[in-house]
This record gives sequence, structure tokens and C-alpha cells, in this order.
Amino acid sequence: MAGITDQPFRQLCCQMGAGLAVCEMISADPSLWKSNKSKRRMQHNDEAGIRSVQIAGCDAEELAYAAKINAENGAQIIDINMGCPAKKVNKKLAGSALLKDPALVEQIVKSVVNAVDIPVTLKIRTGWCPNTRNGVEIAKIAEDNGIASLAVHGRTRHDFYKGHAEYDTIKAIKASVSIPVVANGDINSAQKAEQVLSYTGADAVMVGRGAQGRPWIFQEINHFLNTGIELSAPSMDDIRSIVIEHVRALHNFYGEFMGVRFARKHVAWYVQSHELGKQFRSTFNALESAVEQLEALNMYFDNLILKESVLYV
Repeated sequence: MAGITDQPFRQLCCQMGAGLAVCEMISADPSLWKSNKSKRRMQHNDEAGIRSVQIAGCDAEELAYAAKINAENGAQIIDINMGCPAKKVNKKLAGSALLKDPALVEQIVKSVVNAVDIPVTLKIRTGWCPNTRNGVEIAKIAEDNGIASLAVHGRTRHDFYKGHAEYDTIKAIKASVSIPVVANGDINSAQKAEQVLSYTGADAVMVGRGAQGRPWIFQEINHFLNTGIELSAPSMDDIRSIVIEHVRALHNFYGEFMGVRFARKHVAWYVQSHELGKQFRSTFNALESAVEQLEALNMYFDNLILKESVLYV
């Protein structure tokens, strides 16, 4: 979720009920830390809630060093990425490409765990491809070498995000280790979260794409798991407040020029299910100032709320 789960979005998800929001992936290569993007991702002290920082790479020493630096910068949890399917990550033998080399997985986990005094977690997929699903083997390596908890996306790297996530492997992983296991993949509703938890026996669920444009999904999941009752959908006025505050936070965090551009993709997710969403997105994407974006959003939601009130008169 690099480029999506920035600080404003993480803060919003936590406000909406997420128990933990992991930061965007940070490369373990120190030569890449000088960019403004990396500098933003590596400052953690101002963040509310538990600060979990995800690092990626294939060199055990670099990953250990990256873990130490991020811990010194305020990270409270280090998360190792062995789940990213992106080609630009995998061609460097990082992300889910590491699942092809269990010996290297063990070396990396040992180095990172020994480098810091804070918990280290691990994110994986079920394997490299459907014929080499080795999630159980990797999970045991993780447990034996000090990983505090394990998040598993129910697809192989070859699957990318196609088709449907499978939960049999997650269930098998949970049965094979005693550390907490977090189930991930296609969890886009409270009912789906309950079904996955029940089937896999996992200790928690991780929501990724299901929160894009719907950060209140965390409230829905918590409410349903606690009461068995489906939470009422947020009103259009509530959604307006969430979107406006999110966009304003993006402007403040990135500055006007970049904030306006980051706001475009988030607003596209917020309005994608609306009848007039496509038309509004085209208009919104042409706006170049923070003031214009906020004014356009207020007008858009004014029209939606007026339309709703006419329908229910």
C-alpha cells in the first residue's frame, strides 16, 4: 500500500477503529533515504497510536541497520515485508521473492530481531506460486527466530491481486505456530472479517484495499464482531466530514502542490460508488489548489445530500 497508507490515512484509519496501521514500505538501502519521500516515511515521533514501520530489502545487514535507524526515529514495531508482489521490488529479490529462499528468510529474520529491542513482525504471502506454497515452512522459521506476529495474505506472488484469496493456507499456518497470525486478503466487509476469523482461527484480520474510500470499515468490523449486529452505514453528512478532513490533512502534510495531487486518488475512491462520482472525479482532478478542492467537495456533498432529501420527502 505504498503511496496510500501515508500518515494522514493511517491516522484516519486509527480514528475509525483500526487497532494498528503499518506505515508505508521503506527500503532498507540507505542510499535511497535522502529523498523527501523517504524522509517523510522515516519520521515517526509525531504519529499517534502504535508506530509500526515496514522495511523491505534482501540484504540481512542492511535490513538490520534499517531496523535500528527506524527504532531510533520512534518506531515501536518493525515489520519485515516479504509479501509485496511488485515487479520492481521482486526483481531486487525483495518482497515476496524472498519466499523462494527459506535460508535467506531465516538469515534476515535473525539479523533484524537481534538488531532491535522492539517487537519484529513479518508480512508474507502463501508462497511464490501455487505449486510452491511454503507459507507453513516460512511461518515456522519466523516463530523459531523471534518474530512476534505474522500477517499472511492469502495469495501467492504469482496471483498478484487476481482471483480470490484462499484461506486454507492461513488456517494451516495458524495451526502450525503459536505466535499470533493475522489473516489478510479480500476482507472488504464486517461479515467477511468474521467468516475469515472463524474459518482460519486467526487472531486478527488485516484490511488493505477494503479501506480505500471506506475507512469506516474498521468501525463496522469492530461493531459486528462485538455485537453480531451490522452497523448502520454512515450518513452522507458523516462521509462529507471524513473526506473533507482527510483532504485537508493531505494538504497540510504534503504542502499544497503535492497534497492536491495525493488528494485526487483518495477522493476517487470515496466517490467511486456514487452515481455522479465519475463525472465529479474528472472535474476534481483538474483542480490545482487546495481551496478549489475543498470548495468542490463541499458543493458535491451539498448536491448529494439535497438529492437524498428530495428522494425521501
